[in-house]
Order: sequence, then C-alpha cells, then structure tokens
Amino acid sequence: MNDTVKPRRYTSPVRAERAARTRRQVLAAARDLLSDNGYDATTVAQIAARARVSVDTVYSSVGRKPELVVAVIDMVLGSSNEPIPAAERDYVRAIRAATTGRQKLELYAESLRTLVPRTAPLLEALRRAGEADPEAARAWSMVMDRRAANMMLMAADLRATGDLRADLTDREVADIIWSTNSPDYWLLLHSRGWTAKRYAELLDDLWYRLLLERE
Repeated sequence: MNDTVKPRRYTSPVRAERAARTRRQVLAAARDLLSDNGYDATTVAQIAARARVSVDTVYSSVGRKPELVVAVIDMVLGSSNEPIPAAERDYVRAIRAATTGRQKLELYAESLRTLVPRTAPLLEALRRAGEADPEAARAWSMVMDRRAANMMLMAADLRATGDLRADLTDREVADIIWSTNSPDYWLLLHSRGWTAKRYAELLDDLWYRLLLERE
C-alpha cells in the first residue's frame, strides 16, 4: 500500500492579489515612462524604480522590455490600465455594432486619430530595436501579424454589411486597411506636417473611395 501523500496545490487569494497589484504598478510605470520618454530613453531599471519593485520583479510580472512595450501598446489601444484583447476594446465593439460599411469605416478612422499617434513611435522604436535584438524583432513581428489578422476580421465584418466592392477580396480589403493604418504611414505623413485630425479624415475618405460600392 502506497501511503505517499501528494502535496495540495494551494493558491493564496492574498498572494494572487498582491501579484496582480504588483503587475499593475509595473504596467503603469512602463506606460508613463515609455509614453513620456520613448523606447530608447527608457530602461527596465527606471520602470522598476518607478514601480518600486526590483528588476527581476518586472521580468517575472510582465516580461522584458519588448514585452513591456507590447503591453503598453495594448493598454493604450484598450484605454485601460491593463492590456485588453482587441475584441474587448470599446472602439472595436462600436465598430461591430455599426450597421453600414460607411459607419464602420468612419468610426475606425476616428478612433485611429488618437490611437496611432500614441502607439506609432513605440512600434517604430521596437522595429529599430529588432535590427539588433531578436527578442524585439519577434515582438514587433507578432504585433504586425496580429494587426493583419485583426484586419481580416474587419474585412469580414465589412463584407457582412453588403457595402464592400465585389471585385475586392477580403484579403485585399484587409491589406489596404492594414497598410494605411500602419505606424509607418502615420509617421511619414506626420513628418510632412500632417495633424492627427487630417490623418483620420484622409483614412476615412481613402477607405470610402477604395473599398465601398459607390451609389
């Protein structure tokens, strides 16, 4: 007879709440420093100091610098103190609730007016860091692939309205939206003096002309 007693797995609610609180502190510090100072000027040590934790705690609660950047981007996109999946973001829900292709594109363009100028510098810095750091390169590629996948969902949502041009495939629709809402596109226009408002108006007009059946 085997009298060996297996140890019970036990998770303390207090310990779990403490870990969650620490993670929120780290995320808040990362958001503030990365948003204010940029990727290159922000170190993990500075984030740890702002959050009043050790560097190892930053790594264990969120991850290394590329993971921190991705988390901050998801916080900005979700207008939240925690990273939020795309489907749960307020602007995505509003777009899906809209009934016409025109309404959906208008809502999306308007949301990008504030989101892209805030996230594009971080994404561009992550791309540059990836030229020498494989971990940063993987994080940047993951975000780009995720954006492309989300645009396929957007294309399917638009297709369901019956308003898309019949001669465009969903992949073509997704690629057009994906490329024109990319950080690169905004940064190029911004370097030429374009404002966020003008950028959003351009996207709305461009998508309307390119993607929808004309009455």
